[in-house]
Amino acid sequence: MKSSIYSLLATALLVTADTAADLTLLAAHHVIHSYPGLTPPASLLALTRQGKVGGIILFGENVDANLPTVVASFQTAYAQSPAYDGLPLLIVTDQEGGQVRRIPGGPESSAKEVGGSADPAEAATQAGKDAASALKAYSVNGNLAPVLDVFRKAGDFTDAYERSFGNTSALVSECGSAFITSQQAAGVLAAAKHFPGLGAAAKDANTDVKPVTITLTLDELRTVDEAPYKDAIAAGVDMVMASWALYPALDAKLPAGLSVPWVQGELRQRLGFKGVTITDAIEAGSLKAFGNDAERGVLASLAGMDIILASGRNATQGEAVVDALVAALGDGTLSAYEFDKGTERILAMRKKLVV
Repeated sequence: MKSSIYSLLATALLVTADTAADLTLLAAHHVIHSYPGLTPPASLLALTRQGKVGGIILFGENVDANLPTVVASFQTAYAQSPAYDGLPLLIVTDQEGGQVRRIPGGPESSAKEVGGSADPAEAATQAGKDAASALKAYSVNGNLAPVLDVFRKAGDFTDAYERSFGNTSALVSECGSAFITSQQAAGVLAAAKHFPGLGAAAKDANTDVKPVTITLTLDELRTVDEAPYKDAIAAGVDMVMASWALYPALDAKLPAGLSVPWVQGELRQRLGFKGVTITDAIEAGSLKAFGNDAERGVLASLAGMDIILASGRNATQGEAVVDALVAALGDGTLSAYEFDKGTERILAMRKKLVV
């Protein structure tokens, strides 16, 4: 499949006899799937061969010494699919450092330890290199890190697990940009998270579990929480992951990752981000008011999110999201033109994986 097929599909949606099949190949690039345990279900490998899988996210329960062989099986299945474009399938994980590491290896230091070191920029540069080295050893090509949250109080949500580089935007910017630059230079994609920032979230304010509201003023969000993203964008970060928290200062109804003002207005227009947007876990408890996972996937896409993260370790979850995107494209709920632009952004990012 040539890269130009994306534009061709977008202009042929309503006139080809094979619209559903074409749309499936198109939509699949926008969904990352997951599975339970060490052995991927045969059904998920079959979906990959059918061109219905845009990537895989790995968790600790998926990892042992055989993981490179498992990843190779996904890459082989993708290469056999009608969606194959000569580029690798996305294989991602969370390798932030310290307590949050899915793959054996570095970074040994947590983000907090990096930020508190004698030379934070150098420590962050090394952490990015170490993350890339660990992931490449297991054939993983994307890291959903670093965290760019600027924590406010000791022991709050991002500080409790030492996931934040620090409590000033300057320190987080310095460390985050250094981590991103060194990791991407080593050939592993990076994602800055959780835009526009979870640094003010209390210790028990976990969007994976329940709705979270961040009541900061727009001025504070922009001057403190968004500052590291401005620098990350300048550093060329591949992806930005949006938060599932609600930020009434700009949108009082929808969490950031479902919000046009946040995704398209603040991130794309005000900050000028041109890379790939990716959701946090689509099954998150904070989204319980917004339908099932498939419906949430459509809402996220409407907001401008390029990749939907179906990370519930349920091998059928991702397929349901793909099918929902296909239906939404088919009936006009989703703009084919806007969706295709997202597909092109994903393609451009994946091209970076081929040296």
